[in-house]
Amino acid sequence: MLPEWLSIRPASTAKYDKIKGTVSSLGLHTVCTEAHCPNITDCWSGGTATFMVLGDLCTRGCRFCAVSKSAKGINVDMAEPEKLGSAIKEWGLGYVVITSVCRDDLPDQGSTHFARCVTEVKRQNPNTLVELLIPDFNDDIECLKTIVAARPDVVGHNIETVRRLSPQVRDRRADYDKSLKVLGDVKALDKRIHTKSAMMLGIGEADEEVAQAMSDLRGAGVDFLAVGQYLRPSKHHIEVREYVRPEKFDQFRKAGLEMGFKYVAAGPFVRSSYKAGEFFIGSMIKISR
Repeated sequence: MLPEWLSIRPASTAKYDKIKGTVSSLGLHTVCTEAHCPNITDCWSGGTATFMVLGDLCTRGCRFCAVSKSAKGINVDMAEPEKLGSAIKEWGLGYVVITSVCRDDLPDQGSTHFARCVTEVKRQNPNTLVELLIPDFNDDIECLKTIVAARPDVVGHNIETVRRLSPQVRDRRADYDKSLKVLGDVKALDKRIHTKSAMMLGIGEADEEVAQAMSDLRGAGVDFLAVGQYLRPSKHHIEVREYVRPEKFDQFRKAGLEMGFKYVAAGPFVRSSYKAGEFFIGSMIKISR
């Protein structure tokens, strides 16, 4: 049984229904639905959504993720950037998150399509801030250069868990140190881009391991951090070992700020894309400009 602090679900609203209808009519995908995010009605009701480009089939098999897996993804919708820009314009969003499934089956791993999405969203919505949540692209520096050249405002890549548990939790092609290097490479390519990462708790990590992972992320120059509770999507995924209490999340949030992160979102329902964090981060970017 879930503890009481994980039992609240907000009701849907007219705005939620509108976003759901637009996503469906344009054939777009969101990580909100594909990953069974617990915040979906809250975020969509508030006018925030995380779009998932390059289809809904992932070429990797991480043991925590609810997104469907396949050795080969679906055909890339070349009109997707335009559809994405139109949907964002219709909703009047000031901050959007674009992520994707992994596409190891594509020659450029989808990086060019990612960049086209950023360019088109900004063309149709010049005042909108764009955050990308990217896969590791196998640490291909040319793919990362393509991403950075599109000038997203934030580039995120999730480390997901602590070093010891990474091989058990993530696909064998993913790697703790590879993720750190990707984040460091993005920062090295353009210091103006803010970087972001996220971790799940409750899968068997020790507090000191979490603290070390946070320190490793700061060492890679990461600016923003999200820390949330892992919730098992189905009995086929890794088990929850602990439901972390809200007080402990607050301790990690304070520790992260002391380490030098510009912003830390930490709590049971926090995910890598989280509307409260996006509002704060968006405000910080505008002030820095």
